[in-house]
Amino acid sequence: MAGVEVALIGWLIRTLFLLAVLLLVLSIAWAFAYRYFDPPTTYPMLRDNVRGVHVEYEFVPLTAITRAMPRAVIGAEDARFCTHTGFDLGAIEDALAKNAKSKKLRGGSTISQQTAKNAFLWPQRSWLRKGLEAYFTVLIENIWTKRRIMEVYLNIAELGPGIYGVEAAAQHYYKTSAAKLTPRQAARLAAILPSPVKRDPVKLDRKNKRHARAIEKRIRVVRDDAIDGCLNA
Repeated sequence: MAGVEVALIGWLIRTLFLLAVLLLVLSIAWAFAYRYFDPPTTYPMLRDNVRGVHVEYEFVPLTAITRAMPRAVIGAEDARFCTHTGFDLGAIEDALAKNAKSKKLRGGSTISQQTAKNAFLWPQRSWLRKGLEAYFTVLIENIWTKRRIMEVYLNIAELGPGIYGVEAAAQHYYKTSAAKLTPRQAARLAAILPSPVKRDPVKLDRKNKRHARAIEKRIRVVRDDAIDGCLNA
């Protein structure tokens, strides 16, 4: 009987090990695939489709997006995007300190982390998702380029109910293309990213208008200080 139990435990360990190796290989292959092929969909898009929400999504290359847009999100969300390796420890420590003093949770996620979450995972907070987010962040930081991370981020970020990516948002809100967005329009789109379902870039309240104007100023700072140099072809 003891021999049977030992054999069963051994079989279980081998099975779990092989399963872990398989999942590891598949995740790496998935990340490699998205370096060269555009994501056909994401979890939030599938969720919206199931709920009957019309999804607007059109992937365009970074060269077809006004340079003001990546400068806006760098200025608004991740000033160290070009220099960090996926995680901004300073921003994380700052978020933890603020969360300790406030009931409103603040995130310290980089653009790389948000891209990993949006491309491969689900939005609900959990320790499992955060762990997987960190894992996929390491993968894309090592497999993709910074240009590719920004390109995917701007194309799959949620920018309204059922609206995904800058091209779809530009057409929906401003009746233009992502390439022709003005710095002010880019700043307004960046301003709604923390809460894209509740905010409308065309109808911002006073607080978010001030935030958008601040982002518009940061666009010039990012440009003048070449903070977005990693995005150069």
